[in-house]
Amino acid sequence: MTITDTALAPDSAADRAERLTAAGAAWNARIEADAANAQLTYRVRGTGEGAVATRVSSGKHRFLVDEPAALAGDDVAASPVEYALGALISCQVVVYRLYAQTLGIALDAIEIEAEGDIDVRRLFGLDPSVRPGFSDIRLAVTLEGPEPRERYEELQVAVDAHCPVLDLFSNATPVSVRLA
Repeated sequence: MTITDTALAPDSAADRAERLTAAGAAWNARIEADAANAQLTYRVRGTGEGAVATRVSSGKHRFLVDEPAALAGDDVAASPVEYALGALISCQVVVYRLYAQTLGIALDAIEIEAEGDIDVRRLFGLDPSVRPGFSDIRLAVTLEGPEPRERYEELQVAVDAHCPVLDLFSNATPVSVRLA
């Protein structure tokens, strides 16, 4: 099973604005009622399959993660690092939409490309001095709409300050690992 393109319902700027406004109002009300409502916990489960693939379950969603043949995979799905970059891009899109609505900035379209560099010497145990993860990530954000560039720069500042996945990549996050 691989991820397939799913047709999303077409949206208009008005529909998107209504959904974003309603979601923001609902969250604000829940959090005002009890600050503990702001705390979310996500649970995702993965099971190894094939050579190095992983079948991931997240709520009602299922997807496969694999590696290319050069990294011992069957190349039937995107790799973990590609999904990580995809998570960064998709979180950026969400936060761009959210803050465009919040700041009253017209945003007709958004496209983001990501590139990330990894030195695999640490992965293969060849050089413990290099970082096993990304050494650099570059995002190219293309925004389309009627606003002057300064408004989109204001939007970028807001997005960079509020994007949860950008924060994961930009700051150390405590992770605990235990064998069950």
